[in-house]
Amino acid sequence: MSKILVKKSGALKGRVEVSGSKNAVLPLLAATLLTGEECVIADVPDLKDVEVMCKLLESFGASVSFDKEKKKIRVKAEKITTSEAPCELVKLMRASVVAMGPILARTGKAKVPLPGGCAIGDRPINLHLKGFHAMGADVETKEDEEQSGYVQAVCKQLKGAEIYLDNPSVGATENLMMAAVLAKGTTVIENAAEEPEIVDLANYLNKMGANVKGAGTDLIKIEGVKKLHGANHAVIPDRIEAGTFMLAAAITKGDILITNMLPNHVRPVIAKLRECGVVVEDTDEGLRVSVKRQILRATDIKTLPYPGFPTDMQPQFMTFLTTVSGPSVVQETVFENRFMHIKELKKMKATIIARGRRAIVAGGSKLEGAKVRATDLRAGAALILAGLAAKGETEISDIYHIERGYDGICGKLTALGANIKIVP
Repeated sequence: MSKILVKKSGALKGRVEVSGSKNAVLPLLAATLLTGEECVIADVPDLKDVEVMCKLLESFGASVSFDKEKKKIRVKAEKITTSEAPCELVKLMRASVVAMGPILARTGKAKVPLPGGCAIGDRPINLHLKGFHAMGADVETKEDEEQSGYVQAVCKQLKGAEIYLDNPSVGATENLMMAAVLAKGTTVIENAAEEPEIVDLANYLNKMGANVKGAGTDLIKIEGVKKLHGANHAVIPDRIEAGTFMLAAAITKGDILITNMLPNHVRPVIAKLRECGVVVEDTDEGLRVSVKRQILRATDIKTLPYPGFPTDMQPQFMTFLTTVSGPSVVQETVFENRFMHIKELKKMKATIIARGRRAIVAGGSKLEGAKVRATDLRAGAALILAGLAAKGETEISDIYHIERGYDGICGKLTALGANIKIVP
C-alpha cells in the first residue's frame, strides 16, 4: 500500500485550481441512467470514487468512456441489462446507492446491497426507501445467504407523492429527485437538502428534459415526464477541496490564490477563518487566503446542514485550531462518529479532549511528525494539513481514502511549495 510523506513546509504560496466536485459528479453520473441517449459530463475529477461509479454504470449495461486528459465522461445507457448492483462495487462507495432511484424509475425494479464508504457514523438509507414507498414501490430489506444486507424495490410505474424527509439528507434528496422525474404526476420533497450539489443535479436533470423546481430550498417540486434525453453538463467546483486549500494557507501562514471556486459555497469557512484573523479576499482572479499576523486566535465551530458549517470541513478546521492561540470548541451535529481523526492528531502531540459529539481543542500545540492513518477521506486531508505544520516527517497510511476525494492533491500542494510525496 502506498503512503504519503509530509514534512514541515513553511508558508505555502502561489495559485491553485480547484477540481470538479466529487459530491456533485457522482449523482450526475447516476442520472445518465435515466435516458438511453448519450450524456456528456465535463470537468470531471480523476478520483477513485469516479472510477467506481463508472464501473457501476457499466455493470447496468451502459457504455462509459472517461477521457482523463480532457476531464470528460461520455455515458450511453441505451439498454439496461440488469437492475441489480454488484456488491463488490457498492461496498466500496456509499454514493453507489444513488443509482437506485434512476434504475427503479427506468426499469421498475432495483436491487442494491447496503452501501459502504467512509466509516464516519451510521448513515441509514431508510429515508430513500420511505420515499420510494410513498411513490408506490414495494420495498423490502433482506438478508442473503452470506448475511449481507440488501434492499429491493419493485414498481410498475412510480407515482408522484408528497414526501417529508425527517432530516435533510443529501443522498435521499438526490435519489428521490431522480426517481421522481420519470414518475407519473407531481412529487413534492419537503425538508429537502439545500446543498449546491442538489442544485447542480437539478440543473442537469432539467437539461435532460425534466421539470424540477425549488432546488436549493427546503421544498422541491418535480413534475414527472415520460422520457428524458441526453445532455451535456459541466460539474461545479469542489467546495470541500477549496476549503481544504484555504486551511492549507491558514495553517502554514501562507498566501494562496484559489481559482475555479464559488465563494458563496464556502461562506461559513470564510467567516470562521476571518474570526481567527486570517485574511480572505474575494478577487477577480479567485479567492485569496493569506496570514499577515504572527498569532491567530481561536474560534468555535458547529457543523450543520448547508448553508451551515460543513461537516466535511470539520476535521481540517479542527487541525488548524490545534495550532492557534487559545481554546476552541468543536461540535459535530451531522455524523456521530466523525472524531476518529482526533486519535491520530494526538499522536502528533495535539491536545484535544472529546466527549461525545463535542471536542475541546486546547490550541497552541506544537505539532510533531508521526506515523498516522487516514481513517476516512476528510480525516486524511486533515492529517496532510497537520503534516505541513508539524516538526519533522509525518507518514500517512491508508491513503486510498484520500484518493477517493482529492484529485492530485499532492501535486497541487507541491506546486505551492509543500514538501509532500507519495511513496510505495
